Order: sequence, then structure tokens, then C-alpha cells
Amino acid sequence: MIAPSPIQIDPALFDEDAIAPQTAALNDAVEKMLSELPTIMEVGPEKVRARRREGTGGPLDVQPAHEIARWETASDDEREVPVRIFHPGGELNGFYLHIHGGGWTLGSADAQDQTLAALAQKLSIGIASVEYRLAPEHPWPTPADDCETAALWLMREAENLFGTKKVVIGGESAGGHLSAVTILRLRDRHGMMPFAGANLIYGNYDLSALPSMRNWGERNLILNTPIVYYFRDQFLPPDRFSEADYRDPEISPLFKDLSGLCPALFTIGTMDPLLDDSLIMSAKWLAAGNPSELAIYPGGIHVFDMFPDLGIAKEANARMAEFISDALAAA
Repeated sequence: MIAPSPIQIDPALFDEDAIAPQTAALNDAVEKMLSELPTIMEVGPEKVRARRREGTGGPLDVQPAHEIARWETASDDEREVPVRIFHPGGELNGFYLHIHGGGWTLGSADAQDQTLAALAQKLSIGIASVEYRLAPEHPWPTPADDCETAALWLMREAENLFGTKKVVIGGESAGGHLSAVTILRLRDRHGMMPFAGANLIYGNYDLSALPSMRNWGERNLILNTPIVYYFRDQFLPPDRFSEADYRDPEISPLFKDLSGLCPALFTIGTMDPLLDDSLIMSAKWLAAGNPSELAIYPGGIHVFDMFPDLGIAKEANARMAEFISDALAAA
């Protein structure tokens, strides 16, 4: 067996001079815009969900429905989970099991219809995005249970839906966390490792909070320390979960045995409070004997890849698409 290549980190990526003027200007604009809006802590999840459905011109608004997307229902003996299916037609090279972000509290499987449909068409792949139930109405473990159910159902139905069982899993933010949890649940609970790769995008892998998040403070670039803590409290209600629970390996995959997993690409920006999660998780993934790539983007804030005209977003999205395509081709 060939040993995975070591991760190399160029310290110059973290210099302020490495941030492109376009990126710096976007960050300033985002910070100014958010300073003029109430936070989710002030208005609550329901109003933020409604605002995104209505569309206010932000990168996290729900995108228009795409003609190649449809709903299916994943089911087992205990639950049913809606799944958004994208099929571009023709013979497919595999499929991508996508788990959306939103702090376990926001987001939906149909929020990225245009983006996911474009990826499906570009790579000639199917995509299945999971409509897991959200906190605070449905805290841990419900979102993870729904993702596990959808993954198992897709393993059974992949041939019928896509004509292939070759699959890459991945998602953004909370979706990165739930993707890692799903991979580990399929390994530990079902003796399965069906994934050709994991596309893990600025995920949160230690819910006890690593230094980059603890030390970030109030500056709001989509996330800040209080907002991340707020999301965590919705997902892990303090009246039910203690500080010790935050490091439960079932909840925080950074504390799990990571051996025997698929190749992974970790994507992170240097201006993301969750920076340390990707730095450390990618290294642990590699140390456990799994191929691991780490892509770091100077000045990238949380969800930077969702600003399509941004140079580093184009670069990151191209690399993620290449990783998915290569992983499926190697399966």
C-alpha cells in the first residue's frame, strides 16, 4: 500500500499580503452589511429561514428550483427523509451525496438547486441532497439520524436512481460535520465504507470549540464566536448536554478513530473562525492512514465559495469539482 502524501502548509497563505484586493473588498462589504442587520440570535431561526425563502439577494438565499431536480423519499422502518435528486440525463459517472450547511438550524436540500444542478451537468453525475430535520425543533441526534437513513437508502436505491453505486459524500459547514458523522456511522454501525471520497467544506469537527473559534470574538464575517455558540446550543441544548458531551466522539468526529476511511478534501479560508477544525481534522485523517488534501484560501470567510464572482471561490469550486470527478473515476 502506498502511503498517503503528506499535507504541506505554506505559511505565506496566512499573511495579510496574501489576501487579494477583491477578497478583502468582499470581506469589508459583508462585514458592513451584517453590521446593519439583526443576527439570528436576535430574530430567531424561523425569521431567518423565511427571509432566505423570500430572497434578499444574499449568497445564502434559496435559489430558484431547477428543472432536473425532484423530490424522493428515503425511508427505513423508523423514519422517512426527503431527498432532493438531481439527474442530468444520460449515463452517469457516479453520484454525490450532499448534506447542506446552516448551523444544523438553517438551510434546506432545495436551497442550492442551481449550484447543484450545474455541478451535476458539468461532471455528468447524479446528486442527492438530504433534507434532514433542523434544530432547535429537532436537536441531536435527529439530523445525524436522518443523514444516516438517507445514506443507507441511497446505497440500496443508487442503481435505480443513477445507474451506479459509485458515490462521493460531502457538504458545507454543518453539512461537513454531518458528512463526517455519516461516514463514521456507516463504518461503525453497518460495516460499510461505500464512499469513494469526502468533500468536506469548512466543517465543525470539534463542538467543544478549537482556538480559532474560541478566540475569534465579535467580528461578524458570516460567523463569529457568539453565533457559533448559538448554533451549538440549538443543536445540543444546554439543558440536555454538558461540556463533556461536546467531546463525545459520536458528536465530535475529531475524537473518533479515523482509520479505514475514504480520501478527503478539506476546504477552508483563512478568515473563517472554523479554520482550526479543518487544519487539525485533515491532519488526523491523514495520520490515520487515509489520503487527505487540505486546500487553504487566503482571506476566505465562511461560505466564501458561494460568492461565484470571487476569484478564490472559482478556484475552490474548480478544485472540489476535480476532486469529486477524480474520486469517482478511481472508484
